[in-house]
Amino acid sequence: MSTSPMPSRADGVRPGTSPWRALAVLAAGLAMIVLDGTIVGIALPTIIFDLHLGIAESVWVNSVYSMIFAGLLLSAGWLSDRIGRRLQFLIGVGVFIVGSVLAGVAADAGLLIASRAVQGVGGALIMPTTVSTINVLFRGRDRAAAFGIWGAVMSGTAAIGPLLGAALTQYADWRWVFFVNVPVGLVVLVLGALWIPENRGVQRVGFDLAGLVLSAGALSLLVFGLIEGTDLGWWRPKDVFVLGPLTWPETAAVSPVPVALGLGLVMLVAFIVVQRNRARAGRGVILDLGLFALPTFTWGNVAAAMVAVGEFALVFVMPLFLIFVAGLDVLAAGWVLAAMAIGAFASGAAARHLAAALGAASVVVLGLVLEVVGVAATALVLTPSTPAALIAATMAVYGLGLGLAAAQLTSTVMVAVPQAMSGAASAAQSTVRQVGSALGSALAGTTLAIGLGVMLPVRLAEIPGLPANVPDQVVSATIDSVGALIPLLRSGKGYNTLGEWRLPVGDALAHGFADATVVTLWVAVAFLVLGLLASMLVQRYGRDAHAADVAAEASGTRQP
Repeated sequence: MSTSPMPSRADGVRPGTSPWRALAVLAAGLAMIVLDGTIVGIALPTIIFDLHLGIAESVWVNSVYSMIFAGLLLSAGWLSDRIGRRLQFLIGVGVFIVGSVLAGVAADAGLLIASRAVQGVGGALIMPTTVSTINVLFRGRDRAAAFGIWGAVMSGTAAIGPLLGAALTQYADWRWVFFVNVPVGLVVLVLGALWIPENRGVQRVGFDLAGLVLSAGALSLLVFGLIEGTDLGWWRPKDVFVLGPLTWPETAAVSPVPVALGLGLVMLVAFIVVQRNRARAGRGVILDLGLFALPTFTWGNVAAAMVAVGEFALVFVMPLFLIFVAGLDVLAAGWVLAAMAIGAFASGAAARHLAAALGAASVVVLGLVLEVVGVAATALVLTPSTPAALIAATMAVYGLGLGLAAAQLTSTVMVAVPQAMSGAASAAQSTVRQVGSALGSALAGTTLAIGLGVMLPVRLAEIPGLPANVPDQVVSATIDSVGALIPLLRSGKGYNTLGEWRLPVGDALAHGFADATVVTLWVAVAFLVLGLLASMLVQRYGRDAHAADVAAEASGTRQP
């Protein structure tokens, strides 16, 4: 692995810069914000109890971070090209630290939700600068290694979040879920100022206010709709929705979800029209749509979205199964999920060697094959009595694939992108991943709910002599509690009115929940297969783009 100083280039990178030290800092900043997307969910029940949060407030604690994060990514990518990527990275880390401190000391729902929004702003400022800076600093084989590390950190920390959240909540306090960011962030701030070289992109004339507003609004609304569809209702309202002084009643004709999705799509179309018109006039744009003329960029983003759908479908459904059906405690469930992270870290570290031998695009294909095999194997072995070690093993196979695919997919997507457009391109890719994450959670939640509605009555019908009124009573309660009723019945501590039927009903519900989980996993497999097909197109176009990049590096003619 080369450690020689980078030569002076037109992008502003100074001679004497060590790209690997810069990568270490960028990876630490990335880990901090990715971890925050998955670490909070497992601590949320404790937060709800401690701060006396209502349903609407607990929803916003989780969703406001993802909304703000996704909504500002494109604008953040545009901004980093103008003010400098290192400067924006450092500002983002500072903002994220402030948000983490405010969340850790929050005494009520309002401050906690506001602090999560501040964290979302910081995360949006950080994310695109990590990819665009790596794209500027590294070439050829070093690029494959650098993006391999980036991908391993991206996928591994997302998977390890539930375990760390469980450990901090169980052995310390839920506030440490946020406070843990502070020392890490301070170290990243200091080392980032010392080790990351400043670099900028192309600057067109004019401030694209319309693009900023439309992109932020469209993406925030779309992500909100996808995240909250299961809880608020995809069409008819399932509960009251509160936003500040505004209340959306449960008796409304439609849920806020289709309204949010509809408005988001309208704003997205308007954003595309504005970007096209401004680009034709030679004015500044948030996103240069010409990037999508690059086949590796287009199909790579499709594959990235599918990878995110599969990953977050698993992250949504597997903790529910492990805790409510398999009977594991929170920390043990976190260890099973950590097998996915271990696999991702291991394969991400090895990805550069495979990329050198096979090519980055081929490694993406291999990774997605392993992802499909891992999730399919999990679906095939999953029952209420499946040993946790076996589930961990199949999840580790998926994690190996995730590490390979996430690592080299980013490298392949960015290989044909001019350095001057790295900020916008990396922001677009990060946005696609974020929307894919929301879509994965939404699909998993909806599929699980539908599956439970079908599978639970079937399993209950297998109990001889069960009173006719029991299925209606327990099916709706199981769906509403997303499985929390099952361990109560199986322990004999809940629903005393069921008497002798508690244990057999609990076992039947556990098997029905397992059946619905399996259906959800097969849906994830279907999206991963779509990602595999897209990655094959990336492989087809990526060979030529990678060869051109290496040739340009050797001749010194690669354009910024």
